[in-house]
Amino acid sequence: MTLPFDIGLWGAVWLGLATLVAAFVRGYSGFGYSAMVIAASSLVTNPLNFVAVVVIAEAAMTAQSWRGVGPEVDWRRVKWLLLGAVVGLPLGLWALTAISEDAARAVISSYVLVMCLVLLWGWRLAHEVGVGGTLATGVVSGLANAPGMGGLPVAAFFAAQPLSAATFRATLVAYFPILDLYSAPLYFWHGLVTWDTLWASLIILPLTFLGNWLGGRHFFNTDPQDFRRFAILLLAGLAVMGLLKAVA
Repeated sequence: MTLPFDIGLWGAVWLGLATLVAAFVRGYSGFGYSAMVIAASSLVTNPLNFVAVVVIAEAAMTAQSWRGVGPEVDWRRVKWLLLGAVVGLPLGLWALTAISEDAARAVISSYVLVMCLVLLWGWRLAHEVGVGGTLATGVVSGLANAPGMGGLPVAAFFAAQPLSAATFRATLVAYFPILDLYSAPLYFWHGLVTWDTLWASLIILPLTFLGNWLGGRHFFNTDPQDFRRFAILLLAGLAVMGLLKAVA
């Protein structure tokens, strides 16, 4: 049996484990799935191969975890984030698809590492940011969603403001599927959607559902904010490995 994107057996095992862990993190803390899967995939294949795969998986997880988050969503923030992303995503895709595989791996790994450092730094704002800041964050999120990782800048932006954990998670959960609906035709246009994309999605979806469900159960006696710190360190480790592979 030929695996999607010509990934070997051990590469598939690695990606299966990474998918399960990433989905657990997402179910527990509300972010991190796409970044973890893309960062993990960069160690065994071209990371751009998995951009559309994680978009499909994110949409499926949103449907799985949507129940109960609606009342907590800040739709005003979602609106301005999306308007910014409409501008940023086409620019990001144009730039990322014009470079080599190793260059793409290095860019993605460096971006993830920088975002992890920003999140770990724990910068805080005294007040909630207005329309301008939210719109600018949407542009950055759109640029970052070219490799399927538009959630990290939004997570950092939200974490810096005095938002409740429930609003933080619910607004991210609402933002992702709408962003993905906008992203999907652009990915197709740039050649990032193939038959292998569909096969890979079908393979990882069961692990994604399982991990997301387990994470949503909050088996650990740990606050989601504290667990998020662990997830960021794990993601930073993947980014470092991807960067080393790109320059090796």
